[in-house]
Amino acid sequence: MIALGERQILTVVKKVDFGVYLAEAPGDEERVLLPGKQAPEDAETGDQIEVFVYRDSKDRLISTTSIPKLTLGETAVLKVADVGKIGAFLDWGLEKDLLLPFREQTKRVSPGEEVLAALYVDKSSRLCATMKVYNYLRTDSPYRKDDRVTGRVYEISGNFGAFVAVDDTYSALVSRQEYFGNLQVNQIVEARVTGVKEDGKLDISVREKIPQQMEKDVQKVLEVLEEYDGVLPFNDKVSPEIIERELQISKNAFKRAVGKLLKDGKIEITDKSIRLKW
Repeated sequence: MIALGERQILTVVKKVDFGVYLAEAPGDEERVLLPGKQAPEDAETGDQIEVFVYRDSKDRLISTTSIPKLTLGETAVLKVADVGKIGAFLDWGLEKDLLLPFREQTKRVSPGEEVLAALYVDKSSRLCATMKVYNYLRTDSPYRKDDRVTGRVYEISGNFGAFVAVDDTYSALVSRQEYFGNLQVNQIVEARVTGVKEDGKLDISVREKIPQQMEKDVQKVLEVLEEYDGVLPFNDKVSPEIIERELQISKNAFKRAVGKLLKDGKIEITDKSIRLKW
């Protein structure tokens, strides 16, 4: 069977003025056209040609010797060529741009933006792109705990956290406990591997280990104190939700930072506030 969305070697079974017809084997009824501008000039019946099979603007199967940037089962970073009424269109190296339906977008995209996408066949047997790449990412990364990695945020979940494709290839997660509302879909992040699950997926954090991170958190608290003219309208007993909203850090991180500032004599804590000592 001729495989839609894949590169494959097919056999020339018929020559016509506008190209050649290809099949898996001579005598097969299922055939696909390779247009003349794509076919080798010296192609003859019985020759084998490596092609990629997709659908043209009239939804007819067609083949090309051009190499697309994305095939079934893979992920690739593609540029948004345009946005229409049913979704965005991605440049994947072929004459016809690849549709990224709105329902398959984890954020609305704009022309010129680059997105990580996978290729799938929809219910109408058409090739489409999706930004929901969780099931397409690999789990055989070479990374281990405490390694530094670079990844792209491709989806955010209120329950789990931020899903990241490390090297645009490997499956990783910044857990809800490590994610405080300061990450966005398509953002490139530098992170630290905090663990490797049995299935190979990575747990990562955009925060440093506690000693290094505490210094950053201390600076964050000082910056917010200055924004509030030196007086935070809450103390270290405030709810985690308010801390996350105001400082984008966890309550534990906040208490550690406040504790260090208190020990260093830079703040004082009252029943209702934290005050900066000028």
